[in-house]
Amino acid sequence: MKKLLTVLFAMTLIMALAAGVATAQEKSTLEIVQERGTLIAGVKDSVVPFGFVDEAARDLVGFDVDICRYIADELGVDLELKPVTSSNRIPMLTDGQVDILAATMTHKMERDEVIDFSITYFMDGQKLLTAVGSGITSYEDLAGKKVGSVKGSTSEKNILDVQPDCEVVSFEGYPESFLALKQGKVVAMTTDSVILVGLKGSDPEPENWEIVGEAFSIEPYGLGLPENDSEWRDFVNFTLIKMWNSGDWLEIYNTWLGPDTNYYMPLTWDMEIWP
Repeated sequence: MKKLLTVLFAMTLIMALAAGVATAQEKSTLEIVQERGTLIAGVKDSVVPFGFVDEAARDLVGFDVDICRYIADELGVDLELKPVTSSNRIPMLTDGQVDILAATMTHKMERDEVIDFSITYFMDGQKLLTAVGSGITSYEDLAGKKVGSVKGSTSEKNILDVQPDCEVVSFEGYPESFLALKQGKVVAMTTDSVILVGLKGSDPEPENWEIVGEAFSIEPYGLGLPENDSEWRDFVNFTLIKMWNSGDWLEIYNTWLGPDTNYYMPLTWDMEIWP
């Protein structure tokens, strides 16, 4: 009897511990962030004007940073920013190092198998950046030529889909890819047009560069979120919709991409708004 009671006690203890683990695992990121008092956001640190280091302020700034700050303010918590790259951003989210990704990330079906996404908060398409007078006017001119891109981005695949005869040279970040273009190691670089606008607009001699061709991909940006966390996803989506309806999203957009900036892009799309 004593042995039986010992076994039953051990089984009860194991079940209790398992229930505790399950409860911890089921806690929404929303609750975790509120309890912590800080939203940890993964953003780019070298992509003008979405996420980059302001040398004067020595701080990360940009469109994506302001989106995250708005979400943090809605929660009434502080904002902590962690730099991410195209290749490490999803692992950092799945490992729990960040609560959200605002990192110029296209919502792709294969990525949706690993993480969840918010509704589209920015819409773009892929183009080419090249030197003025290079003779490159579209991806059709890249056959047999080298074109720069970034590791882990959709741009690598997209350019080969439309021009399989080019050679893609991938770099860790966009500044490195742009440097290779300046050094003549590639004849063009390719990524989302807003990123190209940022590279050209922040260059000391922007008149030397041009963005060419029609967009050859659709790039709907979504905020990356932990898989199967509907409470957190709903909060982020509702906040984005509130931003759009209130005009706060447009204010952030105009701060970084409006007509009075070096990175002007006419706004040509509307956010998906739920009734």
